[in-house]
Amino acid sequence: MSRAGRSTKKLEDAGAGPLHRLSRAEALAATFPPLMVEAERVAATVSQGVHGRRRVGEGETFWQFRRYQPSDPTQRIDWRQSAKSDRVYVRETEWEAAQSVWLWRDASASMNWRGTPSLPSKLQRADLLLLALAALLVRGGEHVALLGSGQLPASGRAALQRLAMQLHRDGEAAAGPGLPAAQPLPRDGRLVMIGDFLSPLEDIRTTVAAFARCGVRGHLLQILDPAEENLPFSGRVLFEGAENDGELLFGRAETVRDAYRSVYAEHQQALRDLARGVGWTMLAHRTDHAPQTVLLALYLTLSRLAAR
Repeated sequence: MSRAGRSTKKLEDAGAGPLHRLSRAEALAATFPPLMVEAERVAATVSQGVHGRRRVGEGETFWQFRRYQPSDPTQRIDWRQSAKSDRVYVRETEWEAAQSVWLWRDASASMNWRGTPSLPSKLQRADLLLLALAALLVRGGEHVALLGSGQLPASGRAALQRLAMQLHRDGEAAAGPGLPAAQPLPRDGRLVMIGDFLSPLEDIRTTVAAFARCGVRGHLLQILDPAEENLPFSGRVLFEGAENDGELLFGRAETVRDAYRSVYAEHQQALRDLARGVGWTMLAHRTDHAPQTVLLALYLTLSRLAAR
């Protein structure tokens, strides 16, 4: 599926800059509010079923120094500690480990697919669930940040608006990677990864293991179109990879359905085993199901992680 079209005409006259910015602002206004409204509606529905949430008290108690990474904002550098050696360090506090949740969603080309026009694309559902989860977490006093954004975890409505803006900007950009790049997170921090997780299993294992070795507690939320689970096609069908991974032509697609479902079930079980092996959890969601159900399950799972 193609992304929303963007004009290729360049505005070169002196007064074009403000007009161009106004056009981009209007385009953003046309898409940003519906996502926020829908996410907050879903979050509000789910919050009615959440009771007695345990919360960790906020604080700014020093936790540790660690080496500065290119993804860290320069404001986090502790210059006094850095002056003691030839290395640059950032200062981390306890709330970052105990109260922060990093969120990531797959923005690769395969996420733009949908089996029927009546369903949202996997990316649309991922964006909705990520933002709705962030709204629930913020209501519970958590700090949230988009993994890889370079932003510090934050709370409040401003944090939600920032997340929505980042998701919108990502949607305008070229397709991203199917898995996040490994990066340092505080020990006992929490990470939610949302995607279809159809990448090679070893690639997923390498990514998850890198975060788990740092003491990060994580959760995988797999989003799939129902056609990817059932392979409902019949007759002569040409399957074309969304990420330059070739084509397959079947004269009678129904003849491979049982074999496909067997491979699919093996992949699902391997994902669950992978998550369980490092102390993570996993949920699966189909785009033809209501988002509230999986959102509630995910939120309660994160609550249990926080209580450990």
